[in-house]
Amino acid sequence: MAIVTVSTKGQIVIPKEIRESLGLRPGSKIDVKLKENEITLKPVRENMADRLYGKYRGVGLLKDLREEHHRETKREFVRGNQR
Repeated sequence: MAIVTVSTKGQIVIPKEIRESLGLRPGSKIDVKLKENEITLKPVRENMADRLYGKYRGVGLLKDLREEHHRETKREFVRGNQR
């Protein structure tokens, strides 16, 4: 059991061992609930789509894939003609 102190802003520090065990990082979301006379903290796990949303905005992934495919096709064609 860890005992923490509430700051003047109402903040607490989750002990390092617990953060590491749960994989909590800066910006992690935590669901806070009051049940009877107890506070519960539960990590909110985002799904992969939510974490990646907007991450590659403005990056031409499709263009990059087309170019890579073109290079690979060209290499295979050249190899086939050298045999």
